[in-house]
Amino acid sequence: MKGRAPKTGYDRSQFGPAWSDTDHNGCDTRNDMLARDLTGETFRSGTNDCVVTSGVLDDPYTAMEIHFRRGQDTSNDVQIDHVVALSDAWQKGAQQLSADERIAFANDPLNLLAVDGPTNAQKSDSDAASWLPPNKAFRCDFVARQIAVKAEYDLWVTAAEKEAMGRVLTNCPGQALPSEQTAATAYPIATRSTQSPAPASPSTGTDAPELTPKKLLSPAPRKTYTPAPTRPGTADVYFKNCTAARSAGAAPVRIGDPGHARHLDRDGDGVGCE
Repeated sequence: MKGRAPKTGYDRSQFGPAWSDTDHNGCDTRNDMLARDLTGETFRSGTNDCVVTSGVLDDPYTAMEIHFRRGQDTSNDVQIDHVVALSDAWQKGAQQLSADERIAFANDPLNLLAVDGPTNAQKSDSDAASWLPPNKAFRCDFVARQIAVKAEYDLWVTAAEKEAMGRVLTNCPGQALPSEQTAATAYPIATRSTQSPAPASPSTGTDAPELTPKKLLSPAPRKTYTPAPTRPGTADVYFKNCTAARSAGAAPVRIGDPGHARHLDRDGDGVGCE
């Protein structure tokens, strides 16, 4: 815990290009996170199931069900949020990280969630002392994820931030920190309302989202990018990305090999990190 450092020198480029393909699976990070967090997603043909064109998000920040459709006027309905904002990280230790570490931070699934676009804009670069999700049922998970991210990258918190986190966690003393593996799981959210795109007009092709009341839904089973079943004795092997697999001398990683997982084998041919 220490005070916030000056924002001097901060720029988005300090964390590398937006949405790089850091795990070298052929898809940029935004599309990876959309594929992880949406259900019923569809993909643009010819992209090896990479570019997400539509899907449904159970938004953790608002408890709304949002129907996503890629397009000039609709793509920002769902945004990928850095749970620990980049500029917040910059002022709390990220200035001391290497360039490669900052790129990893900006693309780490542990620090990323697909969320409602307008709510993400309201959050901006706030920390827990100045912003918490409107969906109170998600606040414990939100704070736990911020703590896990800051611990992973040796970032600090301010006194006000620590106090705010403590207040939230008093309501959930058994809250566990997410890990790299559990961070690859989309959250089941009980949605309160739905945001469905209006039918596209043949003449304009625009999408105008509208809100309609909806009864409380029970959390639906969600897909995950957890590792595929492996041979006995290999389940404890996990590679965060293909760079880690190559560094360990394990690439290519085939089905049945220690560490083989869906996020390494994006084209589904049974061989990851080719």
